[in-house]
Amino acid sequence: MASRIKRIARSIDDVTRAVWDESGPLTKAVVLVLLVVTATAIPLVPIALAARYVANR
Repeated sequence: MASRIKRIARSIDDVTRAVWDESGPLTKAVVLVLLVVTATAIPLVPIALAARYVANR
């Protein structure tokens, strides 16, 4: 079970790195505005942060 959680966390972390860490400032701004306007930033940001923590642990 722990390996499955870590694998899922690694996958989420890969997606967030592809969208956030490897993007330019304009893409980051567009993604951030889109998340805030649609109110999906509220659940997605904590999930992404937790996944990054678990994946790098």
